[in-house]
Amino acid sequence: MQNLTWYLNRLRQMSVPELGYRARRLAQTRVRYLRGDALADPPASLGTGPDASAVPSLTPRPYVQAVDTLLAGRWLLFGRELLLGFPPRWNRNPATGEQAPDGYGPMLDYRDQRLVGDIKYLWEPNRHLELVTLAQAWRLTGNALYSRGIALLLKSWFTQCPYPSGPNWCSALEVAIRLINWAVAWQILGGARSPILRVSGSTLRREWLKMIYGHARFVREHLSRHSSANNHLIGELSGLVVAADTWQGWGELEQWGALAREELVEQTLRQNYPDGVNREQATAYHRFVLEFLLVVVASGHRAGRPQSAELLARMEAMCDFLAAITDAGGHVSMIGDADDGRVLRLDPRPTADPNRTLLTSAAALFDRADWVPRSALGDDTELRWLLSQSVGDLPAKHCLKRPRPRVFPEGGYYLLGTEFDTDNEIRLLADAGPLGYLSIAAHGHADALAFTLSAGGREILVDPGTYAYHSKREWRDYFRGTRAHNTVAIDGLDQSVSGGPFLWTEHAEAHCSRWLSDDELDDFEGWHTGYRRLSDPVTHWRRIRLFKRQRQVLIDDRIECRGDHLAERSWHFAEQCQVSVQGPAIIADNGCYRVRLLPKEAVTVSVARGQCEPPGGWVSRTYDQKTPSVTVRWACRVRGTTQLQTVIDCTRIANASDDIEGQGVIRPREGTQ
Repeated sequence: MQNLTWYLNRLRQMSVPELGYRARRLAQTRVRYLRGDALADPPASLGTGPDASAVPSLTPRPYVQAVDTLLAGRWLLFGRELLLGFPPRWNRNPATGEQAPDGYGPMLDYRDQRLVGDIKYLWEPNRHLELVTLAQAWRLTGNALYSRGIALLLKSWFTQCPYPSGPNWCSALEVAIRLINWAVAWQILGGARSPILRVSGSTLRREWLKMIYGHARFVREHLSRHSSANNHLIGELSGLVVAADTWQGWGELEQWGALAREELVEQTLRQNYPDGVNREQATAYHRFVLEFLLVVVASGHRAGRPQSAELLARMEAMCDFLAAITDAGGHVSMIGDADDGRVLRLDPRPTADPNRTLLTSAAALFDRADWVPRSALGDDTELRWLLSQSVGDLPAKHCLKRPRPRVFPEGGYYLLGTEFDTDNEIRLLADAGPLGYLSIAAHGHADALAFTLSAGGREILVDPGTYAYHSKREWRDYFRGTRAHNTVAIDGLDQSVSGGPFLWTEHAEAHCSRWLSDDELDDFEGWHTGYRRLSDPVTHWRRIRLFKRQRQVLIDDRIECRGDHLAERSWHFAEQCQVSVQGPAIIADNGCYRVRLLPKEAVTVSVARGQCEPPGGWVSRTYDQKTPSVTVRWACRVRGTTQLQTVIDCTRIANASDDIEGQGVIRPREGTQ
């Protein structure tokens, strides 16, 4: 019933051109499937593709540990080690044991959990990031065990997942990500001249190339155009571009890659604001899109095919935004949706942070050493594979000298703070941006005028994250709802109206009305329209002032209305914070700073930690996992236009450790679900 409701709401939002495009695409590929069209044989000779002859000077140990675990059948999925075997059953959901049905892939309803379980678990190992790790381990050690593992992985996949049948042919994005990882593994292995392909016989080479062609053709015929495109289309176009760069001289791939390269520029400009913010209003998808673009630029660099100046300029703005919102400890606020999606993983260590490695690699491409977070200095494993460079190769002349932007008016983010990138940093990120991209705003959260706060490079007030997509509907609704963010909820309602797990039917419109910044004060004010839909329309205004010398934040929330309403201010604390509540006052200690929050009016106080009914007191940093944390909620009745004020005092703890580099989140052992 939930799926049917989602589809009906989604159909109502589709334009006539989109409906026509989808119908034609399904009809054409369905006819081809029923006709049983064979995949094309590869040309007799292919260009050598990018030169991957240089082997990075890296210790093999992390790669050997990772692939030995993998060959023993233990796969790491979303922070959990699952026993899948090697090779696994590629069409079985590893979390539930559900064997997905065969048949024409694009017609399979992957949202139906009765058929496939949570499809994210099934798709994740089929992206073949582990194939790249196997290739790296073989390249660093020459161990024949790893070359046999590569051949076994590929042959088993070809047998179990024939083109285009089953759940691994549902989504063109998933096909494109697999194609990118195949391209990178192909390069690391040495391309068409790889001894692995020679030792394994010409059959593996021919079968692999035919399936590569099938992947490229599938992506080309199933591009995610129209209103639900979002990051999918960028990922699909990136797969075609990387394929053309890797298997040069293959006529159709070259043609598809050339067309994709042009459209990729168009989509990059369309889906990312000039100020560098991704229009999906989700920091994880901002990084995800940047990963695709970074792989495309690196692939073109190796192939001697430079990217357009427009694409590079927009990428640079996107990196500026990501660097600006990264605190001194390397943390990035979890705004909007996240599903742990990775395009490519060149560092197999579980502790590798994708935001830090991305900024380090981008710094090398753009000659911007100032992007490298302090917490990432000296950690350039991915950069060595991607560009055969190290952090030491970056020119030091730019390091920490170029001022980073703090205002992103189109994306709607405003950075308040003092002593950035130091142990005394106070950093507050306020959100007055759109709900999400286009009419469905699929990955946006109802978080208008929310903010996050860190001090000394350690988080204090956080965005609790996402948790789940295709299962646990009540949790999906909670984590994307207004009360799961550091803002004001009116009458227990979300600011925007949900029409399904990836659809908003009514959008809160947020705006910034004031921004001032000098040596003494940062001053932000914004408002949103989300509650004007009520019978007694309500407008929420929020002003945030940071007094830098005093290290004090004043928050004024003005609720404009005529009648009587319930106003709730929610405060979500990071897991490592020690939080105590003394009357209405909240005191939070992050080991570096002590923060005190106090309301100026009488409130009713409620505290939740790991609460299920109703949901509250959770942080989710990994897909399908949540950890207990403290949420404090202040509630009061307002009648007519009312001013609410919060005072936040930040005090550095005496003798606190100044070593913030590498300080991650301390997750309590108990209660993680």
